Amino acid sequence: MSAWQPLSNRAAHRWGGRRPPSNRNPRCATRRAAMLALVIVVAAGPSMAAQVPDIDRASVERVIRVLAADDMEGRGAFTPAAMRAARFIAAEFAAIGLEEIDGAGDYLQEFAEPAGGRRRPPGDRGETPDAPRRLANVVGKISGNREDEYVLFSAHYDHIGIRPGPPGEDAIRNGANDNASGTTAVIELARAFKKTGKPERTLLFVAFTAEESGGRGSRYFSEQLDTDQIIAMFNIEMIGKPAVSGPNTAWITGFERSTFGRILQEAVAGTEYEFYADPYPGQNLFYRSDNATLARLGVPAHTISTTPIDVDPDYHQVSDEVETLDLDHMTNTIRAIAMGAATIVSGEATPTRVDPGAVRR
Repeated sequence: MSAWQPLSNRAAHRWGGRRPPSNRNPRCATRRAAMLALVIVVAAGPSMAAQVPDIDRASVERVIRVLAADDMEGRGAFTPAAMRAARFIAAEFAAIGLEEIDGAGDYLQEFAEPAGGRRRPPGDRGETPDAPRRLANVVGKISGNREDEYVLFSAHYDHIGIRPGPPGEDAIRNGANDNASGTTAVIELARAFKKTGKPERTLLFVAFTAEESGGRGSRYFSEQLDTDQIIAMFNIEMIGKPAVSGPNTAWITGFERSTFGRILQEAVAGTEYEFYADPYPGQNLFYRSDNATLARLGVPAHTISTTPIDVDPDYHQVSDEVETLDLDHMTNTIRAIAMGAATIVSGEATPTRVDPGAVRR
Protein backbone atom coordinates (compact mmCIF):
# COMPACT_ATOMS: atom_id res chain seq x y z
CA MET A 1 0.00 0.00 0.00
CA SER A 2 1.29 3.42 -0.92
CA ALA A 3 2.31 5.80 1.82
CA TRP A 4 -0.38 8.16 3.06
CA GLN A 5 -0.48 11.66 1.61
CA PRO A 6 -2.50 13.56 4.24
CA LEU A 7 -5.19 16.01 3.21
CA SER A 8 -5.12 19.48 4.71
CA ASN A 9 -8.73 19.20 5.83
CA ARG A 10 -8.43 15.67 7.20
CA ALA A 11 -10.32 15.10 10.41
CA ALA A 12 -9.08 12.73 13.09
CA HIS A 13 -10.64 9.26 12.81
CA ARG A 14 -13.31 8.29 15.29
CA TRP A 15 -15.03 4.95 15.63
CA GLY A 16 -18.31 6.61 16.52
CA GLY A 17 -21.13 4.11 16.19
CA ARG A 18 -19.01 1.30 14.77
CA ARG A 19 -18.63 -1.94 16.64
CA PRO A 20 -15.96 -2.05 19.36
CA PRO A 21 -12.99 -4.38 18.95
CA SER A 22 -13.89 -8.04 19.37
CA ASN A 23 -12.21 -10.26 21.91
CA ARG A 24 -12.89 -13.40 19.95
CA ASN A 25 -9.94 -15.80 19.78
CA PRO A 26 -8.67 -16.05 16.15
CA ARG A 27 -7.83 -19.75 16.47
CA CYS A 28 -11.28 -20.56 17.83
CA ALA A 29 -12.87 -18.61 15.01
CA THR A 30 -10.75 -20.54 12.52
CA ARG A 31 -11.98 -23.85 13.96
CA ARG A 32 -15.60 -22.63 13.88
CA ALA A 33 -15.23 -21.63 10.23
CA ALA A 34 -13.79 -25.00 9.29
CA MET A 35 -16.57 -26.83 11.15
CA LEU A 36 -19.22 -24.67 9.49
CA ALA A 37 -17.80 -25.48 6.04
CA LEU A 38 -17.83 -29.20 6.87
CA VAL A 39 -21.45 -29.08 8.07
CA ILE A 40 -22.50 -27.31 4.87
CA VAL A 41 -20.74 -29.89 2.71
CA VAL A 42 -22.19 -32.88 4.56
CA ALA A 43 -25.71 -31.47 4.58
CA ALA A 44 -25.75 -30.36 0.96
CA GLY A 45 -23.97 -33.28 -0.67
CA PRO A 46 -21.35 -33.47 -3.43
CA SER A 47 -22.72 -30.66 -5.59
CA MET A 48 -22.30 -28.12 -2.80
CA ALA A 49 -18.86 -29.45 -1.88
CA ALA A 50 -17.49 -28.09 -5.15
CA GLN A 51 -18.53 -24.61 -4.06
CA VAL A 52 -16.50 -24.57 -0.85
CA PRO A 53 -13.26 -22.74 -1.72
CA ASP A 54 -10.21 -24.97 -1.45
CA ILE A 55 -7.62 -22.70 0.15
CA ASP A 56 -4.69 -24.61 1.61
CA ARG A 57 -2.86 -22.99 4.51
CA ALA A 58 0.39 -24.82 3.75
CA SER A 59 0.37 -23.40 0.22
CA VAL A 60 -0.37 -19.92 1.59
CA GLU A 61 2.63 -20.15 3.90
CA ARG A 62 4.94 -21.52 1.21
CA VAL A 63 4.14 -18.71 -1.24
CA ILE A 64 4.32 -15.82 1.21
CA ARG A 65 7.61 -17.04 2.66
CA VAL A 66 9.19 -17.00 -0.79
CA LEU A 67 7.86 -13.54 -1.65
CA ALA A 68 8.90 -12.02 1.69
CA ALA A 69 12.28 -13.74 1.97
CA ASP A 70 15.44 -11.70 2.44
CA ASP A 71 16.73 -12.77 -0.98
CA MET A 72 13.80 -10.90 -2.56
CA GLU A 73 15.36 -7.74 -1.05
CA GLY A 74 12.02 -6.06 -0.43
CA ARG A 75 10.93 -6.37 -4.10
CA GLY A 76 11.68 -2.73 -4.87
CA ALA A 77 10.39 -1.66 -8.29
CA PHE A 78 13.04 -1.24 -11.01
CA THR A 79 15.36 -3.78 -9.32
CA PRO A 80 16.47 -7.30 -10.29
CA ALA A 81 14.84 -8.50 -7.07
CA ALA A 82 11.43 -7.34 -8.29
CA MET A 83 11.94 -9.25 -11.53
CA ARG A 84 12.82 -12.36 -9.50
CA ALA A 85 9.54 -11.98 -7.67
CA ALA A 86 7.70 -11.53 -10.98
CA ARG A 87 9.24 -14.71 -12.37
CA PHE A 88 8.28 -16.63 -9.22
CA ILE A 89 4.66 -15.47 -9.57
CA ALA A 90 4.70 -16.40 -13.27
CA ALA A 91 5.97 -19.89 -12.36
CA GLU A 92 3.09 -20.28 -9.90
CA PHE A 93 0.61 -19.22 -12.61
CA ALA A 94 2.12 -21.81 -14.95
CA ALA A 95 1.94 -24.57 -12.33
CA ILE A 96 -1.72 -23.74 -11.71
CA GLY A 97 -2.42 -23.91 -15.44
CA LEU A 98 -3.58 -20.36 -16.04
CA GLU A 99 -3.76 -19.13 -19.61
CA GLU A 100 -1.51 -16.38 -20.82
CA ILE A 101 -3.20 -13.18 -21.91
CA ASP A 102 -4.09 -13.06 -25.60
CA GLY A 103 -1.03 -12.91 -27.83
CA ALA A 104 1.41 -12.32 -24.98
CA GLY A 105 3.34 -15.59 -25.13
CA ASP A 106 4.22 -15.07 -21.48
CA TYR A 107 2.66 -14.21 -18.14
CA LEU A 108 4.97 -11.20 -17.83
CA GLN A 109 3.46 -7.98 -19.12
CA GLU A 110 6.70 -6.07 -19.56
CA PHE A 111 6.99 -2.39 -20.34
CA ALA A 112 9.63 0.32 -20.31
CA GLU A 113 9.69 3.23 -17.92
CA PRO A 114 9.82 6.53 -19.88
CA ALA A 115 12.96 8.63 -19.56
CA GLY A 116 12.75 11.18 -16.78
CA GLY A 117 10.70 8.91 -14.50
CA ARG A 118 11.18 8.52 -10.77
CA ARG A 119 14.59 7.26 -9.63
CA ARG A 120 15.05 4.90 -6.73
CA PRO A 121 16.20 6.41 -3.43
CA PRO A 122 19.99 6.54 -2.94
CA GLY A 123 21.33 3.30 -1.52
CA ASP A 124 18.67 1.00 -2.99
CA ARG A 125 20.13 -1.99 -4.76
CA GLY A 126 19.42 -2.82 -8.37
CA GLU A 127 19.28 -0.13 -11.01
CA THR A 128 22.19 2.12 -11.90
CA PRO A 129 21.36 5.64 -13.14
CA ASP A 130 21.80 4.70 -16.82
CA ALA A 131 20.26 1.20 -16.74
CA PRO A 132 17.09 0.39 -18.70
CA ARG A 133 14.00 0.89 -16.58
CA ARG A 134 12.21 -2.43 -16.99
CA LEU A 135 8.98 -3.16 -15.21
CA ALA A 136 6.62 -6.13 -15.40
CA ASN A 137 3.12 -6.97 -14.28
CA VAL A 138 2.23 -10.67 -14.08
CA VAL A 139 -1.08 -11.61 -15.72
CA GLY A 140 -2.93 -14.93 -15.97
CA LYS A 141 -6.41 -15.88 -17.11
CA ILE A 142 -9.15 -18.48 -16.77
CA SER A 143 -11.44 -18.14 -19.77
CA GLY A 144 -15.15 -18.17 -19.01
CA ASN A 145 -18.28 -18.66 -21.07
CA ARG A 146 -18.48 -14.88 -21.35
CA GLU A 147 -15.14 -14.08 -22.94
CA ASP A 148 -15.68 -10.32 -22.93
CA GLU A 149 -16.67 -9.98 -19.28
CA TYR A 150 -13.75 -9.92 -16.85
CA VAL A 151 -13.58 -10.34 -13.09
CA LEU A 152 -10.20 -9.05 -11.96
CA PHE A 153 -8.34 -10.26 -8.85
CA SER A 154 -5.27 -8.14 -8.20
CA ALA A 155 -2.54 -7.14 -5.77
CA HIS A 156 0.74 -5.29 -6.07
CA TYR A 157 3.80 -7.45 -5.53
CA ASP A 158 6.37 -4.66 -5.19
CA HIS A 159 7.43 -3.10 -1.91
CA ILE A 160 9.99 -0.44 -1.01
CA GLY A 161 13.18 -2.49 -1.22
CA ILE A 162 16.26 -1.79 0.85
CA ARG A 163 16.49 1.41 2.86
CA PRO A 164 19.84 1.54 4.65
CA GLY A 165 19.78 2.45 8.33
CA PRO A 166 22.38 2.33 11.09
CA PRO A 167 25.41 0.13 10.26
CA GLY A 168 24.87 -3.51 11.07
CA GLU A 169 21.08 -3.29 11.33
CA ASP A 170 18.51 -4.95 9.08
CA ALA A 171 17.82 -2.76 6.05
CA ILE A 172 15.44 -4.99 4.06
CA ARG A 173 11.80 -3.88 4.05
CA ASN A 174 10.48 -7.38 3.32
CA GLY A 175 6.85 -6.33 2.90
CA ALA A 176 5.27 -9.57 4.12
CA ASN A 177 1.94 -7.92 4.89
CA ASP A 178 2.44 -5.12 2.33
CA ASN A 179 1.86 -6.74 0.00
CA ALA A 180 3.16 -10.27 -0.22
CA SER A 181 -0.07 -11.17 1.59
CA GLY A 182 -2.26 -9.76 -1.18
CA THR A 183 -0.10 -11.31 -3.90
CA THR A 184 -0.32 -14.68 -2.17
CA ALA A 185 -4.09 -14.27 -2.11
CA VAL A 186 -4.20 -13.71 -5.88
CA ILE A 187 -2.13 -16.86 -6.48
CA GLU A 188 -4.24 -18.98 -4.13
CA LEU A 189 -7.51 -17.64 -5.54
CA ALA A 190 -6.29 -18.61 -9.01
CA ARG A 191 -5.44 -22.07 -7.71
CA ALA A 192 -8.88 -22.46 -6.12
CA PHE A 193 -10.90 -21.17 -9.09
CA LYS A 194 -8.93 -23.32 -11.53
CA LYS A 195 -10.13 -26.41 -9.66
CA THR A 196 -13.81 -25.48 -10.01
CA GLY A 197 -14.06 -25.79 -13.79
CA LYS A 198 -14.94 -23.23 -16.40
CA PRO A 199 -16.50 -20.09 -14.87
CA GLU A 200 -19.31 -18.09 -16.40
CA ARG A 201 -17.24 -14.90 -16.54
CA THR A 202 -13.56 -14.76 -17.53
CA LEU A 203 -11.21 -14.36 -14.57
CA LEU A 204 -8.03 -12.29 -14.65
CA PHE A 205 -5.33 -12.64 -12.00
CA VAL A 206 -2.85 -9.77 -11.94
CA ALA A 207 0.16 -8.96 -9.78
CA PHE A 208 0.98 -5.30 -10.36
CA THR A 209 4.42 -3.76 -10.22
CA ALA A 210 5.38 -0.28 -9.00
CA GLU A 211 2.31 0.49 -6.89
CA GLU A 212 4.67 2.00 -4.35
CA SER A 213 6.08 4.22 -7.12
CA GLY A 214 2.87 5.86 -8.26
CA GLY A 215 0.73 2.97 -9.51
CA ARG A 216 2.71 2.57 -12.73
CA GLY A 217 1.83 -1.11 -13.20
CA SER A 218 -1.93 -0.70 -12.88
CA ARG A 219 -1.85 2.35 -15.13
CA TYR A 220 -0.07 0.41 -17.89
CA PHE A 221 -2.39 -2.58 -17.46
CA SER A 222 -5.48 -0.37 -17.75
CA GLU A 223 -4.24 0.88 -21.14
CA GLN A 224 -3.97 -2.63 -22.61
CA LEU A 225 -7.63 -3.65 -22.57
CA ASP A 226 -11.14 -2.24 -22.71
CA THR A 227 -11.86 -1.44 -19.08
CA ASP A 228 -15.60 -1.32 -19.84
CA GLN A 229 -15.34 -5.12 -19.99
CA ILE A 230 -14.07 -5.35 -16.39
CA ILE A 231 -17.16 -6.20 -14.34
CA ALA A 232 -15.42 -5.91 -10.96
CA MET A 233 -11.95 -5.53 -9.49
CA PHE A 234 -11.06 -7.33 -6.25
CA ASN A 235 -7.85 -5.56 -5.22
CA ILE A 236 -6.27 -7.19 -2.18
CA GLU A 237 -3.99 -5.38 0.28
CA MET A 238 -2.47 -6.25 3.63
CA ILE A 239 -4.64 -9.15 4.79
CA GLY A 240 -2.06 -10.71 7.11
CA LYS A 241 -3.43 -9.29 10.37
CA PRO A 242 -6.94 -9.55 11.84
CA ALA A 243 -9.19 -6.51 11.60
CA VAL A 244 -10.18 -4.48 14.65
CA SER A 245 -13.73 -5.81 14.27
CA GLY A 246 -12.50 -9.33 14.85
CA PRO A 247 -11.33 -12.44 13.00
CA ASN A 248 -13.07 -13.45 9.77
CA THR A 249 -13.96 -9.82 8.99
CA ALA A 250 -12.55 -7.64 6.21
CA TRP A 251 -13.22 -4.11 5.09
CA ILE A 252 -13.74 -2.63 1.64
CA THR A 253 -12.56 0.78 0.48
CA GLY A 254 -14.96 3.06 -1.39
CA PHE A 255 -17.88 0.97 -0.18
CA GLU A 256 -20.45 3.64 -1.06
CA ARG A 257 -19.19 4.12 -4.63
CA SER A 258 -20.84 0.99 -6.08
CA THR A 259 -22.89 -2.04 -5.04
CA PHE A 260 -19.75 -4.22 -4.97
CA GLY A 261 -19.59 -4.35 -1.17
CA ARG A 262 -23.26 -5.19 -0.73
CA ILE A 263 -22.94 -8.06 -3.20
CA LEU A 264 -20.08 -9.51 -1.17
CA GLN A 265 -22.06 -9.11 2.04
CA GLU A 266 -25.00 -11.01 0.56
CA ALA A 267 -22.73 -13.74 -0.78
CA VAL A 268 -21.31 -14.56 2.67
CA ALA A 269 -24.52 -14.00 4.66
CA GLY A 270 -25.04 -16.80 7.16
CA THR A 271 -21.35 -17.77 7.26
CA GLU A 272 -18.57 -16.89 9.70
CA TYR A 273 -17.36 -14.19 7.32
CA GLU A 274 -18.27 -10.52 7.14
CA PHE A 275 -17.39 -7.61 4.86
CA TYR A 276 -17.99 -4.01 5.87
CA ALA A 277 -17.09 -0.45 4.88
CA ASP A 278 -13.58 0.90 5.39
CA PRO A 279 -13.44 2.07 9.03
CA TYR A 280 -10.57 4.50 8.38
CA PRO A 281 -12.01 7.29 6.20
CA GLY A 282 -9.36 9.73 7.41
CA GLN A 283 -6.60 7.50 6.01
CA ASN A 284 -7.72 8.11 2.40
CA LEU A 285 -7.29 4.41 1.60
CA PHE A 286 -9.45 4.31 -1.53
CA TYR A 287 -6.76 6.33 -3.31
CA ARG A 288 -3.75 4.52 -1.86
CA SER A 289 -3.80 1.37 -3.95
CA ASP A 290 -4.18 0.22 -7.55
CA ASN A 291 -7.98 0.13 -7.43
CA ALA A 292 -8.05 3.92 -7.81
CA THR A 293 -6.51 3.75 -11.29
CA LEU A 294 -9.34 1.60 -12.61
CA ALA A 295 -12.04 3.34 -10.58
CA ARG A 296 -11.14 6.54 -12.43
CA LEU A 297 -12.22 4.65 -15.58
CA GLY A 298 -15.57 3.63 -14.10
CA VAL A 299 -14.67 0.10 -12.97
CA PRO A 300 -16.23 -1.08 -9.68
CA ALA A 301 -12.71 -1.31 -8.29
CA HIS A 302 -12.27 -1.70 -4.55
CA THR A 303 -9.54 -2.79 -2.17
CA ILE A 304 -10.17 -5.48 0.44
CA SER A 305 -7.99 -5.36 3.56
CA THR A 306 -7.94 -6.36 7.22
CA THR A 307 -4.93 -4.68 8.84
CA PRO A 308 -5.58 -1.97 11.48
CA ILE A 309 -3.63 0.49 9.37
CA ASP A 310 -3.85 3.39 11.82
CA VAL A 311 -1.88 1.54 14.51
CA ASP A 312 0.15 -1.04 12.57
CA PRO A 313 3.75 -0.80 13.87
CA ASP A 314 5.22 -2.77 10.95
CA TYR A 315 3.91 -0.73 8.01
CA HIS A 316 6.87 0.10 5.69
CA GLN A 317 9.29 -1.07 8.39
CA VAL A 318 11.97 -3.78 8.44
CA SER A 319 9.74 -5.58 10.94
CA ASP A 320 7.13 -6.41 8.26
CA GLU A 321 8.08 -10.09 8.30
CA VAL A 322 6.04 -13.29 7.97
CA GLU A 323 6.48 -13.92 11.70
CA THR A 324 4.29 -10.89 12.47
CA LEU A 325 1.34 -12.32 10.51
CA ASP A 326 -1.58 -14.57 11.43
CA LEU A 327 -1.56 -17.12 8.61
CA ASP A 328 -4.74 -18.85 9.81
CA HIS A 329 -6.55 -15.52 9.56
CA MET A 330 -4.99 -14.84 6.17
CA THR A 331 -6.08 -18.22 4.81
CA ASN A 332 -9.62 -17.62 6.03
CA THR A 333 -9.67 -14.15 4.45
CA ILE A 334 -8.70 -15.61 1.06
CA ARG A 335 -11.49 -18.15 1.46
CA ALA A 336 -13.93 -15.37 2.33
CA ILE A 337 -12.96 -13.40 -0.79
CA ALA A 338 -13.55 -16.46 -2.96
CA MET A 339 -16.97 -16.96 -1.38
CA GLY A 340 -17.79 -13.26 -1.67
CA ALA A 341 -16.91 -13.28 -5.36
CA ALA A 342 -19.08 -16.29 -6.19
CA THR A 343 -22.16 -14.54 -7.56
CA ILE A 344 -20.11 -12.04 -9.56
CA VAL A 345 -18.04 -14.85 -11.09
CA SER A 346 -21.19 -16.86 -11.89
CA GLY A 347 -22.86 -13.89 -13.58
CA GLU A 348 -25.72 -13.81 -11.09
CA ALA A 349 -24.67 -10.40 -9.74
CA THR A 350 -23.19 -7.35 -11.43
CA PRO A 351 -22.02 -4.35 -9.36
CA THR A 352 -22.92 -0.86 -10.46
CA ARG A 353 -20.19 1.19 -12.10
CA VAL A 354 -18.18 3.79 -10.23
CA ASP A 355 -18.81 7.37 -11.29
CA PRO A 356 -15.47 8.50 -12.76
CA GLY A 357 -16.34 12.13 -12.20
CA ALA A 358 -16.53 11.52 -8.46
CA VAL A 359 -13.05 9.95 -8.25
CA ARG A 360 -10.31 12.45 -7.53
CA ARG A 361 -7.47 12.56 -10.04
